[in-house]
Amino acid sequence: MQQIIYFLVKNSYRLLFLLLLGISLVLTIKSHSYHRSEYINSANNLTGGVYEKINSSKEYLSLKEKNKSLAEENARLKEMLFNTKDTLIGKETILSNLDSVFTVKKAKVIKNVFNTRENYLTLNIGKRENIKTDMGVINDKGIVGIIEKTSNNYATVLSVLNTKSRINAKIKNSNHFGTLVWDGKNVGYVQLIDVPRLASLHKGDSIVTGSESEIFPENIPIGKVDKVFVDNKTNYYTINVRLFNDMTSLGYVYIINNKLKEEKKKLENETISK
Repeated sequence: MQQIIYFLVKNSYRLLFLLLLGISLVLTIKSHSYHRSEYINSANNLTGGVYEKINSSKEYLSLKEKNKSLAEENARLKEMLFNTKDTLIGKETILSNLDSVFTVKKAKVIKNVFNTRENYLTLNIGKRENIKTDMGVINDKGIVGIIEKTSNNYATVLSVLNTKSRINAKIKNSNHFGTLVWDGKNVGYVQLIDVPRLASLHKGDSIVTGSESEIFPENIPIGKVDKVFVDNKTNYYTINVRLFNDMTSLGYVYIINNKLKEEKKKLENETISK
């Protein structure tokens, strides 16, 4: 208490000056409209800037929830898209829930290995969400891989950048099929092999998933034709495909389940065994 009194006595002239200055400023602002308007504008600019920064911070912190919500919405839309029939009645596309073949669930990549020859991803979803082996994994840009193993809460994905990967694919504009593989060299490219020489090919043609696939719906984007080679031993094309996806940067993905896959497999096996 004594120190406070000492401080006030020692700085009494300064404090008196500041008090009188404050009073004079208040009287000036109140008595002159111009000064009053300038003061209000300055105060509004200051508080407006502060509120804008606070709002921006809140929006940034809420991005995680917004991204999660958008991923869930995309999963629902993709499920509708994959199950939409091509048949048209009038101008309306018919979509029957009873005929839905594909289900779609969102997941998040929590680990992404892309610097080996047998690359894989880990997802934050597993058996508790009915995730099983051999389900397809895509994102907004195209295919990512195939579910390989699952635990209660996690799943691993055989990446398209894995030398063991084999996916049915086709040239979009000609419908000629081949097998999508990876040679283990460049993370931006995969190869479409066993494409017949009859296929019409041009650089820039789109490569998509084929109808023979039991895992992916038809026409999921994969990439574009970059270079074409002829295998002299088999007389087939080998196509270097530039991926649409940046496989080194993956966030949310979508897991696709073909509900009729086992039925198709069973029928084909019974046909072969006869």
